[in-house]
Amino acid sequence: MPAITVDNVLVLPRLPRLDESTTFRPVRRLTTAPSGYEGEGFPVRRAFAGVPLSELDPFIHLDQMGEVDYAPGEPKGTPWHPHRGFETVTYIIDGVFDHQDSHGGGGTITDGDTQWMTAGSGLLHIEAPPEHLVVSGGLFHGTQLWVNLPRVAKMIPPKYQDIRGREAALLTTPDGGALIRVIAGEIAGHRGPGATHTPIAVTHVTVQPGAQVDLPWRPDFNALVYVLAGRGTVGADARPVHTGQLAVHGPGDALRFAADARQDSHTPALELYIMGGEPIREPVAHYGPFVMNSRDELIQAVEDFQAGRLGVIPAQRLPHTGGQGPRP
Repeated sequence: MPAITVDNVLVLPRLPRLDESTTFRPVRRLTTAPSGYEGEGFPVRRAFAGVPLSELDPFIHLDQMGEVDYAPGEPKGTPWHPHRGFETVTYIIDGVFDHQDSHGGGGTITDGDTQWMTAGSGLLHIEAPPEHLVVSGGLFHGTQLWVNLPRVAKMIPPKYQDIRGREAALLTTPDGGALIRVIAGEIAGHRGPGATHTPIAVTHVTVQPGAQVDLPWRPDFNALVYVLAGRGTVGADARPVHTGQLAVHGPGDALRFAADARQDSHTPALELYIMGGEPIREPVAHYGPFVMNSRDELIQAVEDFQAGRLGVIPAQRLPHTGGQGPRP
């Protein structure tokens, strides 16, 4: 997994050693993501399937996109489609993805980059592999996280953040057994580049075989640990986990996880995508690409989309490889 890395983790700042009074969070729920297809047919794992929204709050949805090795002509994306009322955080671990929206945002992200789109009051957007990747094929792997917006921010103007992988705050453990990439929020005093409307933390952690990580975590945040690849354990009671599983944690001051001493040849380390945030605790009305507080607001969002009030597809637009036009 390319993402962002360093030649020598020992030059990085290190997590503090936690004292004996630390309360490590227990694993409350362990689920396995079902597989499906998104957009024009690219494979995904639905990481939050089966988990109540009350345990995910302030998050709504997480897809692991791939890992898939496309043959020439196979790479796929999404057609133009609307969003309102939340944020999408697209993180590319391996491969290349283009983004464009009707509010003027857009760009290309690759190994370790993040596209952070605040849909707010609404827009149209498209995500697609660049033409050269469609022609050549190649490896593609990433995640897309949906972050809810509180009622007071549901209708703010749309915004786009183009976050390069090298901008992430990098740190390691006291023994250098893991690489921690802070994409948003703060971990042990190290702040990531993502600007958020809801207090959250998002990090991608690579744990070397046999290594253990004790990660300080804000007590007022929930804690979700998703396994992108590899095998290991989570929680103070060392619950076994593997690729495609999500561990929902209970209360406490810190997370504990470790990589199995032996990994398979395709996955040399344990790769974790870790999320947490301050729960919004507001009603959630969710329909397709709209996340609002009530059914009436959802109906209004659909009507606004159908009337063209969420924007129009730009004249200079990205191509896509198939599928239908935008639909809720």
